[in-house]
Amino acid sequence: MTLLQRSHDMSYKTYTTEALVCGTFDRNTADRSFLLFTKEAGMLYADARSIREERSRQRYALQDFSLLRVSLVKGKRAWKIGSIEPIKNYYHDAVDKAARGSVVHICRLLRRFVKGEEADARMFEYIIAALETLRVDPTKRSFVELVVSIQALEFLGYVDAGQLPLELQGLAPEKIATLQTEKLHKHLDRLYTHAVSVSHL
Repeated sequence: MTLLQRSHDMSYKTYTTEALVCGTFDRNTADRSFLLFTKEAGMLYADARSIREERSRQRYALQDFSLLRVSLVKGKRAWKIGSIEPIKNYYHDAVDKAARGSVVHICRLLRRFVKGEEADARMFEYIIAALETLRVDPTKRSFVELVVSIQALEFLGYVDAGQLPLELQGLAPEKIATLQTEKLHKHLDRLYTHAVSVSHL
């Protein structure tokens, strides 16, 4: 994580990182909390003051499924959102209903399984590459979505890397569609079902 500045009493630190908005939650009259999957700090909640007011410049950038660069202030009790640089919104950029469904599925998977502020830059970069692939119209969409889900669960420890077929290990999301076989799809279906059933989440 990149440290930008510190206050004189060292109580607060400001960090900057890329983040994917995975959820929004209204608080009070005009405030809102955001669930952010970040490259540098894992999954965290961060608050934004007065974000729901019409005059707020951040309200449109901080929408679900948005990728952005954000400054986060770590206070004594919670994270606060500072400045924001919007990059894109994968849901809005999706080419059709099926693509939007894939984006929603991946973000729901992150919300369900990523817990705590434990950074994994490799996983973050993989998920962003997967969203880039899924927001358009890849061939064999269901297979690509399944493999991405399995790889995400492997990053998080819910799937043993040794259970993954060799041809999938280290494979970039945009290359997945070249590998589909009926046998491989069935094997991954079983892996996914088992991982979800034992996760207790």
